[in-house]
Amino acid sequence: MTLRRQSGPFVEGDQVQLTDPKGRLNTITLVAGQIFHSHRGTIAHDELIGLPDGSVVDNSSGISYLALRPLLTDFVMSMPRGAAIIYPKDAAQILGHADVFPGARVVEAGVGSGALSMWLLRAIGDHGELLSFERREEFAQIARGNVSAYFGAEPANWSVTLGDLTDALPERVERASVDRVVLDMLAPWECLEAVAHALTPGGVLLCYIATATQLSRVAEAIRGTASFTEPVSSETMVRGWHVDGLSVRPDHRMVAHTGFLITARRLADGTERFIKAKRGSKTEFTDDDVELWTPGAVGDRTASDKKLRRAAREAQSLAERSARRQQIE
Repeated sequence: MTLRRQSGPFVEGDQVQLTDPKGRLNTITLVAGQIFHSHRGTIAHDELIGLPDGSVVDNSSGISYLALRPLLTDFVMSMPRGAAIIYPKDAAQILGHADVFPGARVVEAGVGSGALSMWLLRAIGDHGELLSFERREEFAQIARGNVSAYFGAEPANWSVTLGDLTDALPERVERASVDRVVLDMLAPWECLEAVAHALTPGGVLLCYIATATQLSRVAEAIRGTASFTEPVSSETMVRGWHVDGLSVRPDHRMVAHTGFLITARRLADGTERFIKAKRGSKTEFTDDDVELWTPGAVGDRTASDKKLRRAAREAQSLAERSARRQQIE
């Protein structure tokens, strides 16, 4: 896997995140001879090239800027998007709950804008393999551009397959040959048979879903296959804190609900499903109830073609600048 520089002095082609005294961020790609302009002054790229990461520089008006290489968290939050991204707080939980390890063979669907792909690629390392599936070619193009921009080139252990996971997965992988499957889609219950075919016994299925109705339906579908352990569901909320001397309080804003995670493990073929004892409750539902949870009823927000084309151009531009940086190095 091609890795971007994470440390050392800034060189031409590096991405640098400039933070002003008010916390406003600007990310630039260093090019000799060019100048960063803001309404409060300028900074020549040549002043940054050669400085160590974490330096403070003054612009032409004497305003100080903190210069740092952007973290992956910073990159995914500012990169071009065609589809909504998985936030870093959820990406971290996905890596943990799915137990993604170096050398793992992982299936991801859909790829969206490529945010989770980058986290997964870093987690599996050089000896792992990530197989991403995406229905829409526009999203795949944006993801390829973003991933290539971050790593400097498209990783050799990553592939993007266009098509429906239900049809494409059995053609792409052998039975019981995948360690982990991560589904980020509107109706993951439609793919459970294909996922069960691909996962090795003991392998982990993780679904990232937005609404409570989707959560209920996918949980019941997982139970109905008799191929998985009892599903476990959670969500993650992050609240920052303001800490300044004796002024210690929660931030006024917080990243609350973004999505639910539901996980289950693949049972060995022929094994009777293990059911935990539980108290009786009113959990019965009818076909009419299920119909209310279909993708159309739940609602599927789609980006406009114009937005997708713009995001694809921006992602490709980032990838080309990153490739030029690798050539310079």
